[in-house]
Amino acid sequence: MESQPDDRERIEPDAYVIQAGYALGGDGGCIAQARHHAADFLTRARVEKGLTISSRAMDLTRLVVSELITNALKYAPGPILMELRITDAMVEVVIWDSDPTVPTAKTADPGRIGQHGLEIVKAVAHDLVIERQSVGKQITAGIALTDTVRS
Repeated sequence: MESQPDDRERIEPDAYVIQAGYALGGDGGCIAQARHHAADFLTRARVEKGLTISSRAMDLTRLVVSELITNALKYAPGPILMELRITDAMVEVVIWDSDPTVPTAKTADPGRIGQHGLEIVKAVAHDLVIERQSVGKQITAGIALTDTVRS
């Protein structure tokens, strides 16, 4: 499944309420480091910008970060870049890695051990866009900041 950008207008960088970027070294410890960055980022958004961010959004953001960073570590050599940004109602987790291969979610198989990361991200994210870049790929997952019903 290769997702294409949808018909929404692209958001200009200065339209984000808050954003931050992180370069991750690509070792096993960077998964926990990325989760900590995500939690700190959302906490900072609450404190500095007065945003309402549900506990569910905090948990789902850390889960999505974990799954996407784990996949990047497993399949892509080299560094991983993570950007976190907030629009009015969503936190966007953007992961870039050096492997241009577009991942596909496998069909559900409760007996399969591992390889459920993209399935999990698709299940919890409001939207998911995977784009090939000139070098590598970029995956963007959007998560609602408040407890809303998914459309």
